[in-house]
Amino acid sequence: MKDKLFKGVLLLASCLIILLTAGIIYGLVSQSTAALSEFGIINFITSGEWDSRNDVYGALPFIAGTMLTAILALLFCIPFSLSVALFNGEYFRKKKISTIVSSVVDLLAGIPSIVYGLWGFYVLRPVIVDLGINDQGFGILLASIILAIMIIPYASSLSTEFISMVPNDLKEGAYSLGATNQEVIRTISLPVAGSGIFAAYILAFGRALGETMAVTMLIGNTNNIPLGLGDTGNTMASIIANQFGEASGLKLSSLMAIGLLLFLITASINFVAKYIMKVINR
Repeated sequence: MKDKLFKGVLLLASCLIILLTAGIIYGLVSQSTAALSEFGIINFITSGEWDSRNDVYGALPFIAGTMLTAILALLFCIPFSLSVALFNGEYFRKKKISTIVSSVVDLLAGIPSIVYGLWGFYVLRPVIVDLGINDQGFGILLASIILAIMIIPYASSLSTEFISMVPNDLKEGAYSLGATNQEVIRTISLPVAGSGIFAAYILAFGRALGETMAVTMLIGNTNNIPLGLGDTGNTMASIIANQFGEASGLKLSSLMAIGLLLFLITASINFVAKYIMKVINR
């Protein structure tokens, strides 16, 4: 009876997750219908015009801003997070310094995004102004740097776990054949933990795609397609955060459509990542 009850609880929890996901999709689709019917799906995605006075809306500037900041953040993140992961999971595994670094990484992961936004506003923005990137300091570069700092703890923590799970027998066998520490990492640790590390970066990328407050404070909040690192812009999450409270009618439906697109982009990336991981693990 206990076993049947436990299975029933697990089945109920699984069904609730499916129902919750279906409810989210239904809510987004139903609220987006008016905008997508008015402008057409393709035109809404490819249009760069966002004019509240004439009720004309397009999502391209925000899709471009979202993808550009997230991709740059991931590129900035990879060398730092992988270095921390190798430091904690390989070179100084189970040593005191590794415990200290891991504690600091966990602390950074728990900091609210608004705090990162404030730090970027008062510390990094003046630096960007001094470098002459733009007069106000806001823009794609600043938002990407802050996003990278925010996702480094997630990517490094998960990567550390996967590197630590590499069987010692494989590494000891390589050492017995005369391999150096660097050769063991390159030929044993990274290939074996590769799919897990890849998954860690996909999760970090997903967080960067959906980040709202820090990006809203730093990206500049202009409805144009960014053409350079010094340009200002908006992401899909930041435009919703900025204009949702005052929106109604067709504008509200357009914001919901942007939320639907963000959901679909994130789901597609996760689907592709799972497929790649299956290929890697074969």
